[in-house]
Amino acid sequence: MKKNKTSFFCQHCGYMSPKWLGKCPSCNSWNCFAEELISDSDSGSRAEMNFDGKPLSIEDIPAEEGNRTITGIAEIDRVLGGGIVGGSAILIGGEPGIGKSTLMLQMMHNLAQQGLKVLYVSGEESASQIKLRSGRVGAASKDLLVLVEISLEKILEQIKAVSPAIVVIDSIQTVYSGELMSAPGSVGQVREASSRLILFSKKYGIPVFLVGHVTKDGSIAGPKVLEHMVDTVLYFEGDSAHAYRIIRSIKNRFGPTNEIGVFEMQDKGLKEVPNPSTFFLAERPQNVAGSVVVPSLEGTRPILVEIQALVSATNLGMPRRTAIGVDHNRVSLLVAVLDKICGLHLSGSDIFINVAGGVRVEEPAVDLGVVAAMASSFLDKPIDARTVVLGEVGLAGEVRAVSQMDVRIREAARLGFNRCLVPKTNAAQLVKIAKMEICKIGSLKELLENLF
Repeated sequence: MKKNKTSFFCQHCGYMSPKWLGKCPSCNSWNCFAEELISDSDSGSRAEMNFDGKPLSIEDIPAEEGNRTITGIAEIDRVLGGGIVGGSAILIGGEPGIGKSTLMLQMMHNLAQQGLKVLYVSGEESASQIKLRSGRVGAASKDLLVLVEISLEKILEQIKAVSPAIVVIDSIQTVYSGELMSAPGSVGQVREASSRLILFSKKYGIPVFLVGHVTKDGSIAGPKVLEHMVDTVLYFEGDSAHAYRIIRSIKNRFGPTNEIGVFEMQDKGLKEVPNPSTFFLAERPQNVAGSVVVPSLEGTRPILVEIQALVSATNLGMPRRTAIGVDHNRVSLLVAVLDKICGLHLSGSDIFINVAGGVRVEEPAVDLGVVAAMASSFLDKPIDARTVVLGEVGLAGEVRAVSQMDVRIREAARLGFNRCLVPKTNAAQLVKIAKMEICKIGSLKELLENLF
């Protein structure tokens, strides 16, 4: 009798080991290994795809991307780089209840309205539950087909029989292959199901959307396995305390990365926000110390965000440092530079930094905004409401140049701002913009002189 082969897989990153390990050598997670059976039929499942393995000269390979499929949702098309590329595999992750299934149903409805036959495969909801949700968001079309199934082999059979233009798998963690003995949702099953679906997509040119769950630390289950296999990775950001939702492109083989689309959650589903800057600045207070506006760049889109700071004396032995929306370590660095270079003694103060609206900003161009907000709160002097600042701050207190300055300043001018503090190295390259005063800043001391 043939003995079953087993291996141990890390449930966080998919690392395989022949024996159990307490700590994963790949992602350094503890107690994350689970034993799974390995099937010998894995190679046969790939052989049925019938790929031609002959090498070709790169000059003889056709390089036609083809026409992209427009989803009808401008924010989704922007994040995807202009639409859906045929044969692409797209992974969408996010927290439970954030709106992944709702957005997919709305997108599939728009595609069906264009006359495309689309297939929505659900392994978590019944057909009646999907019907109720479709009635709430107004998604009803004869070309929108719904399949409730979790068997990978049966899903592939139905895709072959129906020949849809687009397929959505909601969610990939519920799909299982009968060729593996492990439970649905394990790394082995997720890897097998994703691999088979992606190979099928490449062969027949059918785009596949894979909806993925997130773990407790906010990453998609089996992230190293899935993110490396698919063409595009989209993450939903936001929380229940805010009405907005942000979908961000983390990886995109057919378009720019770090592009974002902004939506607002309403009773009838997700609604696009075509002007995010106005949306994030709608409740900005006037003439209040500790508030400043920074033109940030998300992918190719400029977005104006408000950075707020609160600096207050502390009664604790160790002052608190809290940063929401920006990197905590970056804030600590800027506090030290502001203390050393400008003589603002912040060592005995609690410092709280927040990006209003809940949006997260990663780029170093917001350094000058964080410094300006902290200085304004510490000195209790408000910054002019029609002034924006941007620039990277070095350890010597110098202000360094940032990319695509013209795009950022034009967005600020469009929203009524008339004064911009920019690095000196950027100022020489700027094109003059009507009704916008450009102030050249070379150091943090010059920043304080121009602000207050």
